[in-house]
Amino acid sequence: MTLDEAADTLAQLGNRARLEIMRLLIKAGPDGLTVGEVQAHLGMPASTLAFHLRGLVSAHLVTQTKDGRTVLCRPCFEALTDVIAFLRQECCTGVSAVEDASRDAA
Repeated sequence: MTLDEAADTLAQLGNRARLEIMRLLIKAGPDGLTVGEVQAHLGMPASTLAFHLRGLVSAHLVTQTKDGRTVLCRPCFEALTDVIAFLRQECCTGVSAVEDASRDAA
């Protein structure tokens, strides 16, 4: 995962409505929920929900499958794992000191 990909993914999760949708879908698990079920749980207007789902789908955080008129939304656990792994990949490797005059003054 590149820095830009991680930033895009995290930006989608930085919105309250999208975060609510993701948390709900994660609670539902791999079986997911239909768009109507998500709407019923969150009480979000259909157009608002569609807008936020588009963002989550474009960031590969949610997958959608269509069965007739029903759209099923599932969380993409792999994408979540990837962004967490990206954040942790250099954990505790250390950071070299940088000369900073303002630090010396303190």
